[in-house]
Amino acid sequence: MVAASKMRKAQQSALAGRPYANLMNSVLGQVGFDAGDFRHPLMEKRDGNRRALILVSTDKGLCGGLNSNLFRTVAQIDPATTVYIAVGKRAAQFVARSRRELRAEFTITDSPRFDEARPIATFARDLFLNREVDRVDIVFSRFVNTMTQQPIVVPFLPIGEISLIAEDHSELSDAGAEVIFEPKPEAVLGYLFRIYLNIFIYRILLEAKASEQSARMVAMTSATDNASALIKDLTLEYNKLRQGSITQELLEIAGGQAG
Repeated sequence: MVAASKMRKAQQSALAGRPYANLMNSVLGQVGFDAGDFRHPLMEKRDGNRRALILVSTDKGLCGGLNSNLFRTVAQIDPATTVYIAVGKRAAQFVARSRRELRAEFTITDSPRFDEARPIATFARDLFLNREVDRVDIVFSRFVNTMTQQPIVVPFLPIGEISLIAEDHSELSDAGAEVIFEPKPEAVLGYLFRIYLNIFIYRILLEAKASEQSARMVAMTSATDNASALIKDLTLEYNKLRQGSITQELLEIAGGQAG
């Protein structure tokens, strides 16, 4: 019941955050083609293969195969060219256990706040701007529905072609829209990019937390059902043995009286 209550709250937060984040993605995606010759350091595409990976997991277990599926996806990534930013204790433990390079570890609450997303985005942005890495990606469990959580890898930096995470974003289509900058593109985009990165991480945290609470609720439901079935089977077995013992005693008494 506790898991179900947390799940509903996490799902509502994740779904409520999608329209704003999707609209901002859509606008920036269109802006990227309308900004003329403007180029921001966060938009720089590099030829190197050094990558930072933001791995978003849970702090606790008891959530089925959520973390296992996530780490199975990460295991396919070359550790020699990747550094890791762990969000969640399980992610940090996986990185340490697999002898990968951990650059930072962050924890979040059951109800992620925007100010928890900001330091994660800032740390990743600084790695990129300082040219310590050539790109930054995020691995997390995307919330599909209560029964389905999908581990995916999404690009974070450089800010290039913006792709939406939502399955259905037809209402956000603005192909052909004209973007007018006031003041100049560098002033607007230079400000928006930093906000965008913070919002993007915040949305990822909401999605990951909704996946975690959903997986935990399903796991707890399954555990409760299995425990109930086990109790029922053991009770039936106990009653059979008890009935057999009583029958044996009655036979012995009857046999003694007959003798």
